[in-house]
Amino acid sequence: MPDALTPQDDPILPSNSPASPSPSTVRRIFFGADGLRAGWSLLIFIALMAVLSFTINFTLRRLGVHRPDPAAELRPWLGILGEGASFLLVFFVTWVMSKIERRPQAIYGLADDNKLRRFLAGLGWGFVCLSVLVGALIQTGFLVVDRRLLFGSDIFRYGAVWFIGFLMVGLLEEYLTRGYVQFTLTRGLAGLYARLFKIPHSAAVGFWTSAIVFSFLFGLGHSSNPGESPIGLVSAGLAGLVFCLSLWRTGSLWWAIGFHASWDWSQSFLYGVADSGLMVQHHLFATHPVGKPILSGGATGPEGSSFILGIFVLIVLIVFFTLPRGEGYEANLPGHRAAR
Repeated sequence: MPDALTPQDDPILPSNSPASPSPSTVRRIFFGADGLRAGWSLLIFIALMAVLSFTINFTLRRLGVHRPDPAAELRPWLGILGEGASFLLVFFVTWVMSKIERRPQAIYGLADDNKLRRFLAGLGWGFVCLSVLVGALIQTGFLVVDRRLLFGSDIFRYGAVWFIGFLMVGLLEEYLTRGYVQFTLTRGLAGLYARLFKIPHSAAVGFWTSAIVFSFLFGLGHSSNPGESPIGLVSAGLAGLVFCLSLWRTGSLWWAIGFHASWDWSQSFLYGVADSGLMVQHHLFATHPVGKPILSGGATGPEGSSFILGIFVLIVLIVFFTLPRGEGYEANLPGHRAAR
């Protein structure tokens, strides 16, 4: 005869263990189903960036180090040090937030099994697309090449130095605007859309909402550049959206980093044209725009020419046909497979 069931063994009788307490109101304010709520995460990130940036700038001023004149030509080593230090600051604050939220830092765009291949592809396409734009301006007479400024070993020396500088620019601007903040606002909006509005594909809607927000801010951030123009600001914003498209398809920032770096390097060093109104020292060729700024780009450079709209169509086609759609960005969001 089987032993009698004890109350703990009987599936019908209630368990003697107490029920799990419901989370407190305070905890619900700060934490949701996927951890620290996105709004608080963004506020902490912004606060850390502001405090550390202020501290570093204050220290540099006390040491007698001042920011260069924004209207002057950019100097290579100052560009490398400034952009590189800023990237390390963003990387550090992102690492801190990953520890606070207990998420792998890999999900913010820099970890990729194919990072080298995607980076090199981005480098190649950035050079090609910028060259097509400059070539079109030259062929139509809106840009004139005056002369060559560098010779011999100086070509390779300054070409290498400026490549490092613009690699730092690509790393900084992509990781700052399409790294942690893009991921965090996306997860917050995706959860909001799914919970309140029952929107299908809430992750995609959340991603593109945040992409529009940060691309607008990315474009607006160029407004302080001397020589910038309305078309140039729109171009910067559209570039942000194109880079978001590559991020959405691959879950990786490396294609965008490569494209960004070679596009800026080709403009500033190789062809010697203004980049969003900025010029650099020690560029290979001297050039000047001719005709109406809406066509030539004027002081803004090729990004200020209406020709660039056709180039953006070309870049979108390149992204669609050369970056196959896999699991992409969605794989890293809460509720999907963890990042590899």
